[in-house]
Amino acid sequence: MYAVIETGGKQYRVTPGDTLEVETLAGDAGSAVEFARVLAVVDGANVRTGKDAENAKVTAEIVGHDRADKILVFKFKRKKQYKKTIGHRQNFTRIVVKDIQA
Repeated sequence: MYAVIETGGKQYRVTPGDTLEVETLAGDAGSAVEFARVLAVVDGANVRTGKDAENAKVTAEIVGHDRADKILVFKFKRKKQYKKTIGHRQNFTRIVVKDIQA
């Protein structure tokens, strides 16, 4: 059984026991989180989407908060001696999916 959830403007395919890194969520490590925005639930040959998946819920536990690796952005204009380097580290929350309720 797996489900497709949406959080932070992104979609994730999850099964119970999966560990994910999603956009930052409110809550401390060890607290439970519930995703009500479930787009699809697949259980064998039984597929529920749209109105059928409205009542489905995915519960997860927050493992911790962290920051991703630094991404370097380098801007350069030739012949003008213009060079600029910018770094960015995105915050994320690591979660473990506990249960899918269809």
